[in-house]
Amino acid sequence: MSDNIKLTKLSKCSGCGAKVGAGVLSNLLSDLKVNYDSNLLVGFDKSDDACVYKVSDDLCIVQTVDFFPPIADDPYVFGQIAAANALSDIYAMGAEPKTALNIMCVPKSMSNFDVHQILKGGYDKVYEAGAVIAGGHSIYDDEPKYGLCVTGFAHPDKFYTNSGAKEGDKLIYTKPLGIGIITTAQKAELASKESIDKAVEAMTFLNKSARDCMIKYDVHACTDVTGFSLLGHSLEMAQGSNTQIRFFTKEIDVIEEAFEFAKMGILPEGMYRNRKFAESFVNANDVPLYIQDVLYDPQTSGGLLISVSNNDAEKLLADLKLCALSAQIVGEVEEYDGTERITLE
Repeated sequence: MSDNIKLTKLSKCSGCGAKVGAGVLSNLLSDLKVNYDSNLLVGFDKSDDACVYKVSDDLCIVQTVDFFPPIADDPYVFGQIAAANALSDIYAMGAEPKTALNIMCVPKSMSNFDVHQILKGGYDKVYEAGAVIAGGHSIYDDEPKYGLCVTGFAHPDKFYTNSGAKEGDKLIYTKPLGIGIITTAQKAELASKESIDKAVEAMTFLNKSARDCMIKYDVHACTDVTGFSLLGHSLEMAQGSNTQIRFFTKEIDVIEEAFEFAKMGILPEGMYRNRKFAESFVNANDVPLYIQDVLYDPQTSGGLLISVSNNDAEKLLADLKLCALSAQIVGEVEEYDGTERITLE
């Protein structure tokens, strides 16, 4: 950086860990009137990744907005991560991103070079996605923040929500967990370079290839795993689908050092918010606490959690292993029996 100031030191929270907790957010939105529009296929009342509006019999637009404080000290890397994270909501709906608008808050003391590098990181990642940045809006703020408002296209009959999972489906996840824990340890200068590099690789890796794979198969639901954690987002999927989910915790890919930090209690604040929100719906059995903590860890620019028919699960998994950063069958969808929505084993 031009002035040797670490971006992460300029903010109190990092990345998607800065999100308002899921429980708090649902209360804030609970009594807002939703105006009916038959063309609004998915709105904010659905707890989904993006809104979907039908334009014609062959076209719907998919829109999302996402921005956050720095989760990396390198401004170019921060721009890449923020852009990849915002684009991920479009991919989770099975749509193709087309246009994006910058959202930026910068301290007056930040150098022009650093601002330019953040924007360049965003531009490069959007270009990689095959979309264009068409403008944006910026303001001064004591803490830097960056992100995108993204518009994508899909067919009205061919997009995914997080509420279509069916009994018997397999769940595939496409990135390693532990990003929030590693970046928290990095702030304390405890994380190894290897773990930091793995976290950065995960956060900057587009979910485009995973989206391009899954649309070829019998996928019933999808969500990207971000600030609400694997368990928080899967809880929304189970509730929305009126099913329950069983996770095979030994099959879940995790950045190894995240387990060590979890055992030491080096955890992001967002982990505790996620646990408070979801814990009463989770049967953890005898899964150790440190593993549970990783499953509640807020992810920034995490992977796609895909609910695919059992018949297509192995075929989709084989395709994903050729192009996604990581891919494992991490769980399955079961009939809801009235007990906890999520079971760990």
